[in-house]
Amino acid sequence: MKAHNKKAYLLVYGCQMNVSDAERMAGELASIGYARTDEMQAADLILINTCCVRESAEDRVYGKIGEIKHLKRKNPRLIFGITGCMAQKEGDALIARAPHIDFVLGTSKVHELKNIVQEIESERGLGAGTAGGAAIATATRDKHGRFVDVNLTETELPDGGPVVREGKLSAWIPIMYGCNNFCTYCIVPYVRGRERSRRPEDVVDEVREAVAQGYKEVTLLGQNVNSYGKDHKLADFADLLKMVDEVPGIERVRFMTSHPKDLSDKLIETITSGKHICEHIHLPVQYGSDKILSAMHRIYTVDSYRALVRRIRAAIPDVALTTDLIVGFPGETDEDFAQMLDFLREIRYDSAYTFIYSKRSGTPAAKMEDQVPDAQKHERLEKLMAVQNEISREINDELLGTVQEIMVEGPSKNDDAMWSGRTRTNKLVIFPHDAEQPGDFVNVKITHPQTWVLKGQRVF
Repeated sequence: MKAHNKKAYLLVYGCQMNVSDAERMAGELASIGYARTDEMQAADLILINTCCVRESAEDRVYGKIGEIKHLKRKNPRLIFGITGCMAQKEGDALIARAPHIDFVLGTSKVHELKNIVQEIESERGLGAGTAGGAAIATATRDKHGRFVDVNLTETELPDGGPVVREGKLSAWIPIMYGCNNFCTYCIVPYVRGRERSRRPEDVVDEVREAVAQGYKEVTLLGQNVNSYGKDHKLADFADLLKMVDEVPGIERVRFMTSHPKDLSDKLIETITSGKHICEHIHLPVQYGSDKILSAMHRIYTVDSYRALVRRIRAAIPDVALTTDLIVGFPGETDEDFAQMLDFLREIRYDSAYTFIYSKRSGTPAAKMEDQVPDAQKHERLEKLMAVQNEISREINDELLGTVQEIMVEGPSKNDDAMWSGRTRTNKLVIFPHDAEQPGDFVNVKITHPQTWVLKGQRVF
């Protein structure tokens, strides 16, 4: 197997942070001769970067693991690894369940990937051998010799490693790892550890590098970007956002996700005064009653969240607010759900990611009494989505006849004659293709607003 012919297939489940982690894994693999491929059947190495936030994500992973078992039978030289949150949570239990897995790496082990792959290559006579030594010293082996490393590193992680990004226009830039909030439904603090912020100069350097490579837009990522810098105290999130906004050549700056309890007036002012910071804030509320918010350990109240929204909208009138909503949390009553719908109608989000509560072992909510029956969860989710869809359509209808700045992304998924792009407020716009190229900024007049997309015509 020649190094320059090696192919890696990376399958990514979960959030944007998982996508970003996978881009760093692709960079590690590229440094030892692996090019990323979209064809799993043609791969010399298959890597699944996993999510365990919801049960459905784990089920999909197990289904794919079974599918890859047949590929391993056909090609015993195939290297197969599991990484990410589910790997961190399950550890060697994954290999016990699926012995055809060659290695399991936790969420803080991206920098060990290439060394372990080279070690396996060496053992199978597939490559030049491992770069060796300390980088894989923490990885244990099971009785069959497979690597397992889920030791959760909560210190400063190695920075400046190679990155192979999927997109060509928008770059994911992680600014911190982990979470300190311990919401009762959430597994993230247990699988990603406590908060660790990257140094501001390292973040800014990565943004500069992305701009030099032609990226027009960056999204700063963290489980709670608003608590950035509380550990090293070199800069807070508002400071960092301003630094990134001032990078020469940057066109748009986005960020996610914001925890409501930590979004400061200083940050609101930074967004208001920024030139390239987009007028879109994803502000997960999760629920609309104090009783459920308290049970979730969300820290804030409905009133404090409402007051925050008022401050944001007063300072940024054109802001688009999006959110996350969970239905079916333990103890949820019809009265709680009615309060949720009333809150939704009051706040009027541009859009919302809606989820049914999924019991995660190891979290406090999994042990709570009064678990809501599945049928009732689904019924409430349908009602919630119907209310939000109506609000989203009404908000989009207000954009009829307005002219929006669009960053062209490329052909629409359903029609090559139509191109798509996004507004600064992150709304998807479709318009007839003319001479535009991906990355161009054009003005589009909205002629047909819909619930999830805006249609329009370019204006000159």
